[in-house]
Amino acid sequence: MPAQYHISLPDPSKARGNDPDLSFHSQGAAGFAEELQDALRSGTLFERWKAKQPDPDAVETQWGVTDPDATVTGEQKDLRINLVATTRIDSDVFKQRLRLLAGSHWELRDVR
Repeated sequence: MPAQYHISLPDPSKARGNDPDLSFHSQGAAGFAEELQDALRSGTLFERWKAKQPDPDAVETQWGVTDPDATVTGEQKDLRINLVATTRIDSDVFKQRLRLLAGSHWELRDVR
C-alpha cells in the first residue's frame, strides 16, 4: 500500500542538496513536484549519486528502488512550497532522495 508524504519547503530558494548535480533546480511548486516525482519514478538520480561514491559497486541495491506509479503534487502557500508524494518507496529511501535534492531544507509534516 502506498504511503502519502506531506513535505514542506519553508524557504524554497534554500531547498538544495550539497551537490548541485544532484539537487533541486526548480523555483516553483510544479517544478519541485516534477523533480521529486522523477527521482521516485526513475533511477536517474540514484545512478548519478551512486557514480559519485568511492566504491559504487558496494552501494546496496535497496537505495536504487523506484516506483513508476509515484505521484507528487505541489502548491505554493505563502512563501513555502508544500509537496504531497504518494509512493510505495520505503521511508528511508524516500528521505535519502529528499536529502540529495533539498539538503536539510525540508520538513516532513505528515505520513498517511
